[in-house]
Parts: sequence; structure tokens; C-alpha cells
Amino acid sequence: MRKLMAAFLLIESLGLGASRLKDLAALEGMRDNQLIGYGLVVGLAGTGDKRQTVFSAQSLTNMLERMGVTVPPTAILVRNMAAVMVTANLPPFAQPGTRIDVTAAALGDASNLQGGMLLLTPLRAADGQVYGVAQGSVVTGGFAAGRGGSSQTLNHPTAGRVPNGAIVERKAPSPTPGAQLRLQLHQADFTTASRVTEAINRNFGSGESVIAKAEGPSVVTVSTPAAYNGRPVEFLAALESLTVEADRRARIIVNERTGTIVLGKQVRVAPVAILHGVLSVEIQTSLAVSQPAPLASGQTTVTPQTSVAAKEEKARNVTLKEGATVEEIVRALMAVGSTPRDIVAILQNLRAAGAIDADLEVI
Repeated sequence: MRKLMAAFLLIESLGLGASRLKDLAALEGMRDNQLIGYGLVVGLAGTGDKRQTVFSAQSLTNMLERMGVTVPPTAILVRNMAAVMVTANLPPFAQPGTRIDVTAAALGDASNLQGGMLLLTPLRAADGQVYGVAQGSVVTGGFAAGRGGSSQTLNHPTAGRVPNGAIVERKAPSPTPGAQLRLQLHQADFTTASRVTEAINRNFGSGESVIAKAEGPSVVTVSTPAAYNGRPVEFLAALESLTVEADRRARIIVNERTGTIVLGKQVRVAPVAILHGVLSVEIQTSLAVSQPAPLASGQTTVTPQTSVAAKEEKARNVTLKEGATVEEIVRALMAVGSTPRDIVAILQNLRAAGAIDADLEVI
């Protein structure tokens, strides 16, 4: 029988709640850019694409033709090669010559990329421009082996990484710090945006001058003070070191597949009584064989015998008072022997009844 175990994680408020501004916000437009390319992996020990994958053979003949070798695509059968899609993330402010990691995944019916070599592959962004080129040995996190009908596969050998396998050829599109800075919060929140504005004005404002202004729950506009004129990078570094107490919404995360429930310390429950019972019905079928005596004229018959048993457990009662915390919820439910599925159902009913003021997310 499959057993489901519960893991309760209580996220304390840590008493310090303060985080660096660097962890809460970033310069608007400072983000990664995704790159993609089509390439070939060679050097495979017979685990590459088969005859059914026609585009890999066409790609090989096109590459050989550019090198002065002309071969019809239908006249070759190369199983040491596989067509792959290559992806990478171009970080902000990446300069030409910077190396980044890439991921290669098989497109056709190749069974293993272990030991392969990725050939020179251009990497393009959404605008169609080439921002890097990738080449190098593919490192897979698994393997596949077998012979004579027996095989064993670990993880996914048809996808791998090329550490530092791509070289940036074009400067990444990144924002340019100037006299006016726009900070974008990672999590949009009016309270956090107000506290960020207050912290910046308190540390860098002079008198009644206000250099920071919240334009909404996710963007804070900051004017570079006179002391940092011509030094926007130094001002950004000083901003990143500020500590701000971020305000977070109460949230409960439930993973029913693994039985994991994560609850925030700030979750509160209204006065409520929980009555939960379990009714289980068990049906068992056994086969009784009737065997005639030796030399008798009877026949062997099989008769199914079915038994039904119903069991209803005694209802379990939990009462929570005004201002009950998540610790009291967990302790009370565990004290009455609730299973993970019981707790998931109870939390959903509490949220539906309006007795718990938190976002319930089931993943």
C-alpha cells in the first residue's frame, strides 16, 4: 500500500524581516535574455540519430558541402551524430568574450549524448541577432547501457550541458544607469514599495528634499543625489546595501503528491470548530475451488466469495480560538492524528469558509 507522509514547514518571521534592497528590487530592464540555436553533436558511440531522422543527415551534408565535400543526404548513414537544440541564458551586462553555460537536447531519435562534442552553433535571441556561439563537450547527468534485450537508463541521457561552452559575441541589451533610476520590485507590493521609498529618502535625502517616489506597487523612481553626480554605479551600489523590511502576503502551499505543507508564521485563523470523520469501505473477493473426488464424474469449479466490511471512525473535533496561529493549527491537527489528505481537505474548507486569511495554493 502506498503511504503518504506529511512534512510541515513553519516559516518563522525570523524576527528580523529586513532584507537587502538588492534582494528585493533590481534596475528596471536588468534581466536575462534567452538564446536558442540548432546544432550537431558528433563523436557518439553509435547512439546518434537513425535513418528516420532525416534533418540530421541533411544538416551534416550541408556542413560538409561548405567544407568542400559533396555527399547526397540519402547516401550516408551516420549513427555517431545527433541533431540538438541548444539553449542558453544571456545575463544582463554580459560583454563580448564572456563565457556562459549552454544546454543541448536531442531533437531526433538519438538514445544517448554521452561523450559527444557539440560543433560550432550560433545562438540567436528573439530579435534574430546572433549573440553568441557554442561549442564543446556535452556532459550528461545520466547514462544508458544495455545489450541482448536488457538495458538500464539513469536520468535523461538525451540532454546535457556544456559548461562555459558559449562565448558572447554581442553585448547584451541592458539598461544604462543615469540621473534617473527606476527600481523594479521582484514581488509587487504597495507596502514594500512604500518602505523602500522611505528608506531611500531617509538615507540619501537632505532636509525636505525627496529623491525617491513610488509609482506603484512594483516601480520606485529614484533621482541621483548631488553627492553622486556622474557616479550612478556607486549610487546603485549604495542603494543595494540598504535594508528594508519587506511585507509578504500570508500564503499556504500544499503539495498533495508529496504530502508537504508550507505555512507562513503570519497566518491567522478566525474562531472555528472543525469536525472531521472518516468512513472506509473495504471489499474483498476470494476464489474458492471445488475439486471432485478422484474418478468422479464431477467438474472442477471456481466460486468467487465476496465480503464487504464498513468502518466509520469516530469524528475528531478541533476547536480554535480567536487569534490562533499556524503553530496551533498544525499541533491541533497532528494531535488528533490527521493524515496529510485530511489536512489538505481541512485547509481547503477553512479557506472556503473564510476562517483563514491566506492564499491557498495547491501544486
